[in-house]
Amino acid sequence: MVYKYDYLIIGAGVAGMSYALKIARANKGRVCMICKSSLDEANTSFAQGGVASVTNLKVDNFEKHIEDTMIAGDYISDPKAVEQVVRNAPSQIEELVNWGVNFDKKDGHFDLHREGGHSEFRILHHADDTGAEIQRGLMEAVRNNPNIDIKEHHFAVEIITQHHLGVRVTRRSPHIQCYGAYVLNPDTEKVDTYLAKITVMCTGGCGAVYLTTSNPVIATGDGIAMVYRAKGTVADMEFVQFHPTVLHNPKETHPAYLITEAMRGYGGILKLPNGETFMEKYDERLSLAPRDIVARAIDKEMKIHGLDHVCLDVTHKSAEETRHHFPNIYQKCLSIGIDITTDYIPVRPAAHYMCGGIKVDLNGQSSIERLYALGECSCTGLHGGNRLASNSLIEAVVYADAAARHSLQHIDEYDYNTNVPEWNDEGTMTNEEKVLITQSVKEVTQIMSNYVGIVRSDLRLHRAWDRLDMLYEETERLFKRVKASRDICELRNMINVGYLITRWALERKECRGLHYTTDYPLHAYDKK
Repeated sequence: MVYKYDYLIIGAGVAGMSYALKIARANKGRVCMICKSSLDEANTSFAQGGVASVTNLKVDNFEKHIEDTMIAGDYISDPKAVEQVVRNAPSQIEELVNWGVNFDKKDGHFDLHREGGHSEFRILHHADDTGAEIQRGLMEAVRNNPNIDIKEHHFAVEIITQHHLGVRVTRRSPHIQCYGAYVLNPDTEKVDTYLAKITVMCTGGCGAVYLTTSNPVIATGDGIAMVYRAKGTVADMEFVQFHPTVLHNPKETHPAYLITEAMRGYGGILKLPNGETFMEKYDERLSLAPRDIVARAIDKEMKIHGLDHVCLDVTHKSAEETRHHFPNIYQKCLSIGIDITTDYIPVRPAAHYMCGGIKVDLNGQSSIERLYALGECSCTGLHGGNRLASNSLIEAVVYADAAARHSLQHIDEYDYNTNVPEWNDEGTMTNEEKVLITQSVKEVTQIMSNYVGIVRSDLRLHRAWDRLDMLYEETERLFKRVKASRDICELRNMINVGYLITRWALERKECRGLHYTTDYPLHAYDKK
């Protein structure tokens, strides 16, 4: 089947839905959203902490937020991107509220939290499930909009470029264009052709390439891998943020349950299981140090003491207040026998957020014409070497706004490319081959966790490179023999993204931001 839409959105988190709503409001073309699972399973819904924005001008200002972001990003962040997000944040908060998102208030004003790396209280939240509340509000607005078609449980296999018309496309080819995407229909098990004037990649992150992650199992880096295979530009892939504190529960690893950073902002103290504190050895900001420092500190303490977790202590805080601020965390921990008002919370680091991704400009445009990228799969330059807590949700809506405005200005310049051939779906898949895919997925997560994790070395990275190269060759041979399925496509994407993280890590010969290597212990500023 061939479908035609003016705007094709691949992904359905806060970025994709914000963009869809802004486009649909303009009544300038048909919009389609491709969602690989259900609409509510996007990574957005797992973001507990909140949204960073300057709203209390009595104590806060844009300059402070900009400086905090630059410091957290280890001064790799693009100043223009930082300024664009910070200065446009308040108006986009207002937009979210108008769409039905509820943020907690106190005495008529936003009840602001503070998180690690922020110099002021500027985190808007909804209890401890802010992402889920944003997702709920946007989902309701999207579902009620007649101008938006939603295709749940559909999987984008590849974006369509000149390559599919028989043209040789390389990374040096000028004017690569995106004509839409090939999409797997779960009902027919066939790959359909979706032609579009404009395509928007909003596929989220890639935490599932690691053994333990705060991301849902669907976070396999699909958009980054598709754009890279189409010869688009990606950047900053070495900067994978590991959240310092997910709940240590071996039964839940994809996603591991997140213990929000706001709990440390609230007064939670990191300790060893025996009650000893340790952050004083690593940073004067103690438990409120930036995430990369805290994650490395926990990783080192776990290795020193042979532990599989450390602990977060909020037992010194008011039990009533703790239950009020963190009702979901309280209930979750209680479900596995931990009362956080009297017991330590067992925590450990987990893959959390990709700071790099598909390189885009200030309008969210990628290096491929007619293709935008928004949200975690994009690299706007905002995060630099390390993401400042709660900057990601606001980045998604600010860039969705910029991309929507730019798209609407240029949509009339484009048309459908009707010469695109339909997908060749020859091939068969046997149960034995599915076993091969499952085993390869396990190998990718083990390789990435063991060799390309919080602490790296050239020896580990080269070993990862060699192992991933072998898996790549095996998987590509298999892909050519079988019908396209979500399983094998996700495996291809995981291998591609693992390779990119490893390659970028090998090329950075310094410790910088989230990239920490034992071979080059000097930070960029310490080199002579």
